[in-house]
Amino acid sequence: MQSDVLTVGFLVSLLAGAIRLSIPILLPALGEIFTQRSGILNLGLEGIMLMGALGGFAGTFFTHNLWIGLLCAVLVGMLFSLIMAFLSITVKANQVIAGTALTILGTGLSAFLFRAIFGIQKLPPQVESFQPLKFPILTDIPVLGPIFFNHNILVYLTFVLVIVTAVVLEKTTFGLKVRAVGENPKAADSKGIHVQLVRYICVAIGGAYAGLGGAFLSIGFMNTFLDRMVSGRGFIAVAVVIFARWNPYRALAAALLFGGADALQMRLQAIGVPIPHQFLLALPYVLTILVLVSVSKKAEFPAAYTLPYTRAER
Repeated sequence: MQSDVLTVGFLVSLLAGAIRLSIPILLPALGEIFTQRSGILNLGLEGIMLMGALGGFAGTFFTHNLWIGLLCAVLVGMLFSLIMAFLSITVKANQVIAGTALTILGTGLSAFLFRAIFGIQKLPPQVESFQPLKFPILTDIPVLGPIFFNHNILVYLTFVLVIVTAVVLEKTTFGLKVRAVGENPKAADSKGIHVQLVRYICVAIGGAYAGLGGAFLSIGFMNTFLDRMVSGRGFIAVAVVIFARWNPYRALAAALLFGGADALQMRLQAIGVPIPHQFLLALPYVLTILVLVSVSKKAEFPAAYTLPYTRAER
């Protein structure tokens, strides 16, 4: 058993898997950074990702175009996230309760719509998913090639989005408005910043990222839609944001950590490690709990985090 683990092949497979499995965590985490920096906690990522996964799969299935499917996932994610925006910003409902309700709604609605659209079949419908890109010379490099240069385009697009997210939040006027709204909405309002509009935009951006994360699972990693296929990654993304302290580059590192834990449990099951598979499946979630416990007391949340804002209260 030890000889199966301590091999170059196992290490290459583990690291390549860690990169792939980090993507459906990293994408919603990047969007949640926008959302939380504006002062909104969206615990509905799980439901939004499931709806995005269904939107991406259905769009691809009926148009036979993966990019249209990806666009459908983004639009569905944005539209579904607006429910959270309405509840938390306009209605000023408790954000934890609203987010939990959105997750329950997304979980049930995605399963219902899938059966309503495709019916009940012995074998689920499938599409041709995004295929790994082949880079001349780079893909053939021993060890490094299979790890870094044998993924589909969504993986590399996600890494670009990490940089884009960091630049937008730290180097643009919009990013400054987002941070101002999350720290002191009254002061931001006094400077002419429309607090509710900025928060709506940030929640919609978070929904777009979460929709992309769901689409990665259905048309970028698998080639079908399954009930509960997100498997808690939306909640892990929230933990990643807190662990990363709202920094996109730290979120990348944290997502790779969680993706590595998920890849490790898969590889250990594949080689038949004599550990009950239930314990191995729990590994990423145990890691999530440990991370939250370790960093929650030290994390410096935005000053207006989860606090609704009413202009009349100035």
